[in-house]
Amino acid sequence: MSTPHDPYVRVRGAREHNLRGADVDIPRDTLTVFTGVSGSGKSSLAFGTIYAEAQRRYFESVAPYARRLIHQVGAPDVGEITGLPPAVSLEQRRSAPGSRSSVGTVTTLSNSLRMLFSRAGAYPPGAERLDSDAFSPNTAAGACPECHGLGLIHRTTEELLVPDPSLSIRDGAIAAWPGAWQGKNLRDVLDALGYDIERPWRKLPPREREWILFTDEQPVVTVHPVRDAGRIQRPYQGTYMSAHRYVMHTFADSRSRALRARAERFLTSAPCPLCDGSRLRAEALAVTFAGRTIADLVSLPLTALTEVLLAAGGASGTARVLTADLLARIEPVTELGLGYLSLDRTAPTLSSGELQRLRLATQLRSGLFGVVYVLDEPSAGLHPADTESLLGVLGGLKEAGNTVFVVEHQMDVVRRADWLVDVGPLAGEHGGRVLYSGPPADLSGVAASATRRFLFDEDPPPVRRPRAASGWITLRGVDLHNVRDVDAAFPLGVLTAVTGVSGSGKSTLVGQVLAGVLADRRTAEAGETPAAPRARGCASAGGLEAVDRLVQVDQKPIGRTPRSNLATYTGLFDVVRKLFARTETARARGYRAGRFSFNVAGGRCETCQGEGFVSVELLFLPSTYAPCPDCRGARYNPRTLEVTLRGLTIAEVLDLTVEAASGFFSGTPAAERSLGALLDVGLGYLRLGQPATELSGGEAQRIKLATELQRAGRGHTLYLLDEPTTGLHPADVEVLMRQLHKLVDAGGSVVVVEHDMSVVAGADWVIDLGPGGGDEGGRIVGAGTPAELARAEGGVTAPYLRAALGDRTTAG
Repeated sequence: MSTPHDPYVRVRGAREHNLRGADVDIPRDTLTVFTGVSGSGKSSLAFGTIYAEAQRRYFESVAPYARRLIHQVGAPDVGEITGLPPAVSLEQRRSAPGSRSSVGTVTTLSNSLRMLFSRAGAYPPGAERLDSDAFSPNTAAGACPECHGLGLIHRTTEELLVPDPSLSIRDGAIAAWPGAWQGKNLRDVLDALGYDIERPWRKLPPREREWILFTDEQPVVTVHPVRDAGRIQRPYQGTYMSAHRYVMHTFADSRSRALRARAERFLTSAPCPLCDGSRLRAEALAVTFAGRTIADLVSLPLTALTEVLLAAGGASGTARVLTADLLARIEPVTELGLGYLSLDRTAPTLSSGELQRLRLATQLRSGLFGVVYVLDEPSAGLHPADTESLLGVLGGLKEAGNTVFVVEHQMDVVRRADWLVDVGPLAGEHGGRVLYSGPPADLSGVAASATRRFLFDEDPPPVRRPRAASGWITLRGVDLHNVRDVDAAFPLGVLTAVTGVSGSGKSTLVGQVLAGVLADRRTAEAGETPAAPRARGCASAGGLEAVDRLVQVDQKPIGRTPRSNLATYTGLFDVVRKLFARTETARARGYRAGRFSFNVAGGRCETCQGEGFVSVELLFLPSTYAPCPDCRGARYNPRTLEVTLRGLTIAEVLDLTVEAASGFFSGTPAAERSLGALLDVGLGYLRLGQPATELSGGEAQRIKLATELQRAGRGHTLYLLDEPTTGLHPADVEVLMRQLHKLVDAGGSVVVVEHDMSVVAGADWVIDLGPGGGDEGGRIVGAGTPAELARAEGGVTAPYLRAALGDRTTAG
């Protein structure tokens, strides 16, 4: 029997997603961790049920005209929840923030700093006082008029546009021009304009070269194509576009990532000459505080900014108040191990874990109490050395009178929880049950729990002797971001783990420099012009010829709309549609494979355009979505749904889980290969038609990995993965590691950027960066086998690696 002062949040009959009528009681004013394998239903319980219901209740108290201004989550499928306070959600957002978003804007620290300069800054004699907006590069009042607040000017040169001046225009001297027909058209237009396209580029007059490459004119001329035998080609009106104009237009406006990347190779980025990269107008840069401009202060690491503000104190009462407020706001950010970040660090360069911790730090200053905070893996992207500070912050939220619910896989966080809710036992339809709710220590008696084995260190992994390298890739003079003049060597034919504290330079070294020089080698082999090694942050690189293929498996979404899904990304949908087209009914009606696509007219439901849902406009309320009234969410029209394959329609097949589909398509090799790879990486619980927008970053990465696993070997492949264990339960990490070792055993090389010490302990080679983050990092502090690195003195990683290895520190 619950009362108004019931100390528990009581959930009854939760059926959201795969939850199977789950009942659970969770004490308030605790740090409660939700655990379970990926896809078990823990997020459905914490976010989809508890948080969603708290939000629904809040919105009911908001005036109807105001509700339409707020993004609302749907009402959860749950019988009853009692004892539920208001809730704040801190999820790991999947959407990529814009380039104008920064650490300062995410934390609102920029607002406080701008106010400090506006109200307490030192102005030049006679200068008018500026509003705080004038100190922002994202406003018309503050942005530099030359670079529009971006700080960079993109330019190109004749040397970049024409890398080989011995070639003629006919032979492709202007490398920046597009290929295929569009490039031929531009050459023909130049010919029709009277320019010599047969002479070597270097022999053309300088004035002609300048006009061809850089003119803004776009003359239209009649082109008479050379007639091919047996083919009639009529004259046409061709428009000329200079190489510079084409590159700038493609870089600025193209939606194709590949075309933008190609255009970028012909550009150099330099600080804006007017603002010198500060992004601000001269009037704002003339104002100082503690002898520095606002551009000087936003470029400092937060630890250094704190020192400047403490030393400055405040000459006036206003300065003292604003400085004290700014210091108080910075403190929780540095406490979360993010003191290496600067306020001008752009949000797209931050990991999802860093972004979530920045939002968490902002909440610490809110002063709320009596609230339920629901967090999604706050330890993501954290080295074990940083986890202690995270636990301190979570404890601080609880001590302030709040309830903290955390979806988490990191066992160090689980062990420190007051209460544990374990969901499972497996994923998808084999999960969705609350196996245990109580103190962590008592989970030991729950035999069905997949978490138990890892929480109590049962059954340690066997000793595995590290493989020997078959070769090495060497990078010399790496100089990018905080990685300064570093020489690095990556072994081939083995699994290498690159680790280090947050901000130590791991992603810079692997994801940008190593990936960049390998991508440029492929560009050169394709006959195109690669960027100079220095442009990739590397003086020179060796051993690249041993790699035939580069595969980068990141956590970016596999699609940005619900039309992209698991089946379309892996190519399985093509196989399924062809199978439907071969059925007797489809052949009799003349249906081809395209009929069974929900992306094109013909077989799809035209009411919802194949979306499966329609937008419903409500007076005084935000637009909401409801299943399509005609197809009821099936996405296809009735005639298409009359075609069945072994008793199932195309919509029913897309609703199958990978595991169920594996049995359904048994005997179809093309489908078995895709489904088998997905099962191998632990994604058997996902539905074939599950929209890309519903997938986590970790799931998207494993789908990409599965897509690679089903491809036949194509020479020596180097796989680069950035924190592949994000979002994975330790049981799923074991499955992932088996697949990574399988890639190496098949003759490939794997490099993972990773914080999970079980992954680092299972690698053949380890590169440890640090010793700290930001300016305190960027150096290789250790390299060797896991056992060698665990014995090293002075490294931040060594003690945690020793604990992960246990008695195996003598191996290797």
